[in-house]
Amino acid sequence: MPVERALLLIADVGGYTRFMRLHRMSLAHSQDIVGRLLDAMIDAAPPLQLVGLEGDAAFLYLPHAPDDEAAAAQRARAVILAMHRAFHSRQQWMVARNMCSCDACRQAGELKVKFVAHVGEVASQTVRDRVEVVGIDVIEAHRMLKNPVPVAEYVLMSSSLYEQADWAKRERATEIELELEGIGPATTYFVDLGAIAPELPPPERAGLPSRLRETMGVIARGLPAMAGAKKRSTDEP
Repeated sequence: MPVERALLLIADVGGYTRFMRLHRMSLAHSQDIVGRLLDAMIDAAPPLQLVGLEGDAAFLYLPHAPDDEAAAAQRARAVILAMHRAFHSRQQWMVARNMCSCDACRQAGELKVKFVAHVGEVASQTVRDRVEVVGIDVIEAHRMLKNPVPVAEYVLMSSSLYEQADWAKRERATEIELELEGIGPATTYFVDLGAIAPELPPPERAGLPSRLRETMGVIARGLPAMAGAKKRSTDEP
């Protein structure tokens, strides 16, 4: 497998463990809701390529030339803000229409999203149209998910990305030291997304027919999930 420089990005839905309930209906509906939020973010992520879904997270990457680090760092900001907006737009749309009273549906509006971003070397290959990436930098990016960042929505950058990210310096990223399991100490930097993400416009008022379609759609998609299957939503923006 060839080794290349790449921007690595993980979008993680915060509150997912608390959001999941033992009740079978809530579990099925939470899987549907989180899956649709991940879908919305992935659709907003080009030119990054999806490596895979990892439970409540999406792992993406973008290979680039070694002398193009600054451009990769700038692209990271644009993609993260686009994904953050897509997450909350889809969340807002669903919450305004879903009338289901199960735990998952009632708490869908409380979900948050956080991002981990890193630049490093990866080995990649494509198997049956699916990209696989491996390497110590892939491990490092995933280890960064376990951190004490004190805000709910943020982008946490490795030092290799921060050094190239002029925007992070302008937005006063906060330094935080981590102890990465199996790797050792690492200096990272986080930016509070609540301070830099543009506000969404107020949601459109949803009529009863739209609310009924959304509610029945959640229930219908939840039925196969309760039996161990999963179906992707198509009736949404």
